Amino acid sequence: MANRLTQFGNDLYTGKRSFNFVGGRKKWYLIAGVIIILTIAIPLLRGVNFSIEFRGGSQFQIANVENATTQPASDAVASVVPGAVSHVTIVGGDGVRVQTDQLEQAESQEVAAALAEAYDVPVSEVTSSFIGPSWGADVTRQALVGLIAFVLLAAIIMALYFRTWKMSLAAILALMGDLIATVGIYAAVGFEISPAATIGVLTILSYSLYDTVVVFDKIRENTTEDAGPESRRTFAESVNLAVNQTLVRSINTSVVAALPVAAILFIGAGVLGADTLRDISLALLIGILVGTWSTVFIAAPLYSQLREGEPAIKRHDQKVLKERERAGGASAETAGALPTPV
Repeated sequence: MANRLTQFGNDLYTGKRSFNFVGGRKKWYLIAGVIIILTIAIPLLRGVNFSIEFRGGSQFQIANVENATTQPASDAVASVVPGAVSHVTIVGGDGVRVQTDQLEQAESQEVAAALAEAYDVPVSEVTSSFIGPSWGADVTRQALVGLIAFVLLAAIIMALYFRTWKMSLAAILALMGDLIATVGIYAAVGFEISPAATIGVLTILSYSLYDTVVVFDKIRENTTEDAGPESRRTFAESVNLAVNQTLVRSINTSVVAALPVAAILFIGAGVLGADTLRDISLALLIGILVGTWSTVFIAAPLYSQLREGEPAIKRHDQKVLKERERAGGASAETAGALPTPV
């Protein structure tokens, strides 16, 4: 099995086999467009579940609970403030966290006493705090400032490194799609948008760009080598070959990155009940998968499309196609220009 996978990766690198990523770009654009529309529409229709840090409210923490279940907390809050909306979470197996709408001081004291009675613990084991929405607004503002600064800086550096703004534009557009899809999927599954989730979403920016830069570096190498008069590949074919040559590496990198994140998600959320770990790991897991997909199916084909209309590239491609026709209609495979499709 290992030998077959190694041989398959070698065939992709040499061009013996190939997936036509660039040629199927209209299909990939359509799929990406549908995903983005859905990830925007679903949260708008069903609403976004913001955490207490963003919406503000009162929070109660009950420690050393023998039988940590959620229903007693909901009943206790309802007994004091019937109209209050409560969010109850089990923390660490023997702790309960209760988040409600903003309560008056007297109401908070009554709720704390009701929670202590419901879980049969001393009132001293129940701590209460108030979280204002301004903190979440500050986090959001700083996150947006950081996002804009990061995107602008990354765009400039990539344009200078690759010596073309079109590579930078293709990478940034794919990155924006990653962010929209990640946030949309995260919100669609019903998880709270918390500061930890915001950190996770911003963290995937570097991973997504790293994968894109690796692929683009190979694209630059191939298109530079195939720009000479003896080249028998069109520009799109050179780009497609580069994507296939780095495909195995992209998949391996994604798997290696996704497995520990998935383990953190399972252990942190399912076993330990740590919401912060859950929020960060879920955002990272979604971002890793979406980022890998967008690099291969969106960024590379988009870059090829941006460059194919340039006069020099058009002349080169026309020359390659005419030489094939002159060779008696030989296939690209026979001419050494195209690999065998998989």
